[in-house]
Amino acid sequence: MATGLVALLDDITVIARVAAASVDDIGMAAGRAGSKAAGVVIDDAAVTPSYVTGFTPDRELPIIAKIARGSLINKLVFLLPGALLLSEFLPWAIIPLLMLGGLFLCYEGAEKVIEKLGGVKHGQTLEDPITDVAAFEKARVSGAIRTDLILSAEIMAITLSEVAAETLVTRAGVLAVVGIVITVLVYGVVALIVKMDDVGLHLARKPSPAAQGTGRALLLAMPKLLVALSVIGTVAMLWVGGGIVLHGLEELGLGGLTHLAHDIQHVVEAATGALGAVLGWLTYAALSGIVGLALGSIIALLLHKVFHLGGKKAEQGA
Repeated sequence: MATGLVALLDDITVIARVAAASVDDIGMAAGRAGSKAAGVVIDDAAVTPSYVTGFTPDRELPIIAKIARGSLINKLVFLLPGALLLSEFLPWAIIPLLMLGGLFLCYEGAEKVIEKLGGVKHGQTLEDPITDVAAFEKARVSGAIRTDLILSAEIMAITLSEVAAETLVTRAGVLAVVGIVITVLVYGVVALIVKMDDVGLHLARKPSPAAQGTGRALLLAMPKLLVALSVIGTVAMLWVGGGIVLHGLEELGLGGLTHLAHDIQHVVEAATGALGAVLGWLTYAALSGIVGLALGSIIALLLHKVFHLGGKKAEQGA
């Protein structure tokens, strides 16, 4: 009896150690993959607040919760199994699919730039009258979840490309961890952003001068923050999309443009001393953004001028 119990405890100890090692592997791999997906996360966090613009304050958090739930379903129910199947049976397709998503981000970013420069706006804008609030909310949430599907697919594809050599269990764990953590992070930040004006208004009504000053500062900062987020989101789309395409071309053996961008990066690094690493990275990011803007502009031109297809859906707003 004692011998059997000791043997059982030894087996349990071995299993526990293996499980702990697997958790450590998943945690480290998730950290690496999450950092690679940071650009898409920034874009996601910057774009999402626009989906609650035009609604009453009491509907903002419920709308964000609906979008967050849809985002989790996108990642865990649809994309995670699909990514695992892809990595098992069609691993060669990961890079081309990642590049297609990158081109979509380039197109979205370029279209925003074109609109800001006075180009034709595609779809309903925030100035259009809302006749049916319930239908508009449903359409806006659906549009946000569809857009999230693209961004989530990019996040999961980037994650998968970072852990392609890991075991199936580790890949599944990393994809699940990254999907959940990023969703909570993004929509938690979005919730804080969209309620900042309500917090500011609440503080501005307090008797304390310090609270009033803080509240007024938040109210004044909110419009500027939304503008900054819009700019950051556009830049992130172009930078991430262009970078994904450059990396994909290199992986497919067409790395001439990518090597040129890296050569320029290295020249900047060598010429700027202690700031070389930061300025070199910024240089490559800027070049990726320029590539993204060029590709996105070509795609927008083809869609709207050659094929005469509509741009953004009405429910996605301006």
